[in-house]
Amino acid sequence: MTQFRIAEAAGLLGVSDDTVRRWIDGGTLAAVKDGAGRSVVDGPVLAAFAQSHAHAVADPSGVGRSARNQFVGLVTSVVSDKVMAQVEIQCGPHRVVSLMSSEAVRELDLQVGSLAVAVVKATTVIVETPKGRS
Repeated sequence: MTQFRIAEAAGLLGVSDDTVRRWIDGGTLAAVKDGAGRSVVDGPVLAAFAQSHAHAVADPSGVGRSARNQFVGLVTSVVSDKVMAQVEIQCGPHRVVSLMSSEAVRELDLQVGSLAVAVVKATTVIVETPKGRS
């Protein structure tokens, strides 16, 4: 079973090492000792914790959609030419980049600081694991 040291767990959760230690000490997050006596969090425990503590930003668009992957954020960059544009949106810790027509950028009035929802529906999702991790 995959185990994560405190610093690794903190990095994956986007919090400080001290926060993870407080959660462990307070019984919010379960940890065990590894062979070297260090506190570690089992992968399935960390995954369940991450999922239950995820804070999604409410989708302000109010439309129904079949795509399940939507990311609410702020437009941080718009680079357009006559035909195409590249739009970057910062959605929490995630940077989402979209290529679209310049016409769509104008119609949506996308500019730096605009609130936007990136909707992703893909039939192919590539999953990778770090070398040496199981």
